[in-house]
Amino acid sequence: MSENYQRKESAKALFLLVNDELYHMQKITIIGAGLSGSLLAILLAERGFSVDLYERRPDMRKEKMVAGRSINLALSNRGINALRLIGLEKEMLQLAIPMFGRMIHVVDQPSTSAAYSGRKGEYINSISRGELNMALLNKAESFDRVTIFFNHQCIGVDMAEKNASFATASGDIIVAYEKLIGTDGAGSALRDAFVKYVPEFSFTQHFLEHGYKELNIPPGPNGTFLLEKNYLHIWPRGTFMCIALPNPTADFTVTLFLSKTGQENSFDQLNDETAVTAFFNRYFPEIASRIPDLAEQFFANPVGNLGTVKCAPYHFNDSCILLGDAAHAVVPFYGQGMNCSFEDVVELDHLLDQFKEDWETVFASYTQQRKPNCDAIADLAVDNFYEMRDATANAVFQRKRQLETKLEQTYPDYFSKYSMVTFREDLPYSFAMEQGRKQDALLMQLCENISGVEELDLDWVFREVKKLGGKE
Repeated sequence: MSENYQRKESAKALFLLVNDELYHMQKITIIGAGLSGSLLAILLAERGFSVDLYERRPDMRKEKMVAGRSINLALSNRGINALRLIGLEKEMLQLAIPMFGRMIHVVDQPSTSAAYSGRKGEYINSISRGELNMALLNKAESFDRVTIFFNHQCIGVDMAEKNASFATASGDIIVAYEKLIGTDGAGSALRDAFVKYVPEFSFTQHFLEHGYKELNIPPGPNGTFLLEKNYLHIWPRGTFMCIALPNPTADFTVTLFLSKTGQENSFDQLNDETAVTAFFNRYFPEIASRIPDLAEQFFANPVGNLGTVKCAPYHFNDSCILLGDAAHAVVPFYGQGMNCSFEDVVELDHLLDQFKEDWETVFASYTQQRKPNCDAIADLAVDNFYEMRDATANAVFQRKRQLETKLEQTYPDYFSKYSMVTFREDLPYSFAMEQGRKQDALLMQLCENISGVEELDLDWVFREVKKLGGKE
């Protein structure tokens, strides 16, 4: 019996002894076997729960992933902390590529790099969504008490009768549940039921006017990387941009963020090969020269939406709860969507310990604690879209990043807003947003009328930052 399970064995619950293994008599039903759903199934199985995990898509370990759907992600401390809990940290980091900072590609100027942190050992990791999800599925299936049902699309939840309906290849089925957890993404079927059955439920979704399209820069001769390997590459172009993340196979996943309609530079204007080629040659020649089948890729991959979902409460009594994108979908510009969802799961796990699996208290506490933090990272992610698209090419912003790096190199207890979000898993997102915004405003003001950060008295700057306050 694992140490993690022994820690939880004393919780107030009914157990059943089967083949010398303790099982909870209560079954947990999860909708969505993506990243957070698979992680949650593992932690619940370690507690002894029987878990049924339903997934609308086929088993990704046997099927090719859909082209154009975020094939790699930025794994940082909050996500690594979750993987550490289930013993997958080292395995996953071995498959990841460290990204030490941003490489900024400005038109007609040399590329410049900006470190993510002034402290050694603080960086983010480019990791394959598919590899990570498959590892989590394998880990979940290593427990006899976890059953995964693929090709089961949830089409409705009756919260009064406590059952969920699923469409399968052989027809619709109805499944009764005791506890139902929705990790079924931004289009959550369980969240739809909240709208119907929970009178006080509030729900909003907001889409950027921009969409995204993914492309791929192939490896160079002999499997070489055609761009600097250990960076997140950004081509800021004012109202639009491209980014590129490295893959272990020496290729790069490129994402174009562009208005969908209504502007001179928009997806609806790029409607033939000539227009696509001219657009990339003009604005992104480095990318165009490295993708031999650019037009073919462009028209083969779909345009995705960029939306933010907010809702409240995240739970209904002691029977249903929403986690991950189902509760708080965020745009990808802080690289925290997966990390935040993993933190959801870890927080729920901690609350099950804290309140001895008193589900009503656990669920209510989860909403109370997670809602302000998930709203904060949603807002920060939108802010970072404009920062990446516009500010990274701005000289004042670049000086501000240089100043932040010097502060982090010099003062161990200084953390930029980015570092608080990305490397301080002990700090709530809401604190990072409040304190980080105050710091940003001060440092941008200080950098407006200087030509280099060496003109500033670093000790004085640090004292001014400390005066901003903020309690962790």
